[in-house]
Amino acid sequence: MRLLIGLTILCIFAALTATAQIPASADPVISAVLKQVSAARIQSDIEKLVSFQTRLTLSAQDSASIAAGHGIGAAREWIKSEFESYSRDCGGCLEVKTDSFTESPKERIPNSTVITNVYAVLKGTDPESAKKIVLVTGHYDSRNSDTLDATGIAPGANDDASGTAVSLECTRVLSKMKFPATIIFLTVAGEEQGLNGSKHLAEMAKAQGWDIEAALNNDIVGGDRNSQQDPSVVRVFSEGIPIAATDAQVEVIRNLGGENDSTSRQVARYIADVQRAYNTDVKPLLVFRRDRYLRGGDHYSFNQQGYAAVRFTEYREDFNHQHQNIRTENGIEYGDLLKFVNFEYVAAVARLNAATLASIASAPALPEHVRMETKQLDNNSTLTWEPPQDKRAAGYEVLWRSTGSPEWEHVKAVGNVTQTTLPVSKDNVIFAIRASDKEGHRSLPVVPLPER
Repeated sequence: MRLLIGLTILCIFAALTATAQIPASADPVISAVLKQVSAARIQSDIEKLVSFQTRLTLSAQDSASIAAGHGIGAAREWIKSEFESYSRDCGGCLEVKTDSFTESPKERIPNSTVITNVYAVLKGTDPESAKKIVLVTGHYDSRNSDTLDATGIAPGANDDASGTAVSLECTRVLSKMKFPATIIFLTVAGEEQGLNGSKHLAEMAKAQGWDIEAALNNDIVGGDRNSQQDPSVVRVFSEGIPIAATDAQVEVIRNLGGENDSTSRQVARYIADVQRAYNTDVKPLLVFRRDRYLRGGDHYSFNQQGYAAVRFTEYREDFNHQHQNIRTENGIEYGDLLKFVNFEYVAAVARLNAATLASIASAPALPEHVRMETKQLDNNSTLTWEPPQDKRAAGYEVLWRSTGSPEWEHVKAVGNVTQTTLPVSKDNVIFAIRASDKEGHRSLPVVPLPER
C-alpha cells in the first residue's frame, strides 16, 4: 500500500511538471503595434538630441539658447513638443507634464540649477486598474570628460540619447492603444550630476502615493559598434535585497532564502517571459546586480523609494565612447558620437520595452496577501491569496522553480480560486502566484510569505 501511495504521488508530481511548461502567449494586438517601432524614427530622435551640442544639466536654459537650439533647455523643449505631438496624433490621449525644481549646490552642481523632468501620462481606461502605473525612462542630459563643462561639445548619442529615444518611441507607438492600467513615459535630467532628476520624481511619486508596479530604465542602449558587442543581447540589471527594506524585512528575506526574489527580480524575469512570447530581436541577459561596478543609474532612485525597477544596458560598453571629449589619440577615437550607435539595436530594445509595458498595463493587478501555510511539517504545499482590487482576474497560476534556478521552471493554472495545494515540497522550491485575465494577460508574480 505504501508503495502504491508513493507511486501515486510520483505520478501526480510528474504530471504537474510534465504539463506545467505553459507556452508564453502573445497578444496579437500588441504584436501588431510592436511592428510599428521604427529604427529610422529612433535615428531621427537621436540625431536631433545630438544636434543640441551639449545637454549637460548645467548648460544653457535661457530663451536665446533655446531659440538657437543649443543646450539642455532646447533639448527639454523639443522633448516636450514631441510628447505633445504624439498626444495630438491620438486625440489628446496623453497628459504632458514637467517636473521642475531647483537643485541646491553640491559636488557636481556648483550653483543652484533648475532641473526639469519631462513626461507623458497615458491614463488607464479602467477606474481601478488605472491606479497601477508602469513606467519607462531614459535620461536626456549628457556630459563630456569634465562633468562641470557647460559649453563643451557633449553629443551623448548613446549615453543617453539612446534611452531617451526608447521612451519617445514607446510613447509614439503605445499611445495608439488603450490599456486598463496607466503608463508613464518619462525622460529625466540631472543623471550625470548625481541622479538628481529621477530622485526628485521618485520621491514625488512616493509622497503622492503612486502605485508604480515596475519602472524600466534605459541607459546606454545604443549597441555601440565595437568588435566585441553582442547585438542579440541586452543586459537587465536588478537589485536583490531591496535597498528600501527595513531591518525586519531583511531578516525575513534571509530566513526564507529570498535574496533572489525581490520585486525588481520579478520584473526582470517578467521581461524574459515577454521576450519569449514576442520573440523580440534582443534577448535579456538577467544580471542579478543592482548595476555595474562603479556606476549607477536612474532605476536606483526608484529602488530607494521601494519601487521595483530595472536597468537596460547594452551587452558590452566601449568606455572610450562615454564621458569623453571628442578627440583622436594614438589612433583611438574618443567621444559619444552618432556613428557608434546601432539604430536597429535601439529599435529592438524599444520593442522589448514596449512589449513589457503593454503586457503589464494589460494584466490584472497583483494578487494580494499571498501566503504559504507553514502550520505543520508537510511535504505538500498550500498557497492562499486574495483577488486583486481591480477585480479583473479570471484565474491564477502557480509558478515554482528550484532554489538554485534563476528563472521560473514550472507553471500550473489553478482556476479562479484563492487557495491551492500542490504535492511539491516548499522546502525544495520557490513559489509564486500570478493573476491572469480572460484574454490571458498575466500579472507580475508575487512570492508568498509564510503563515503559521
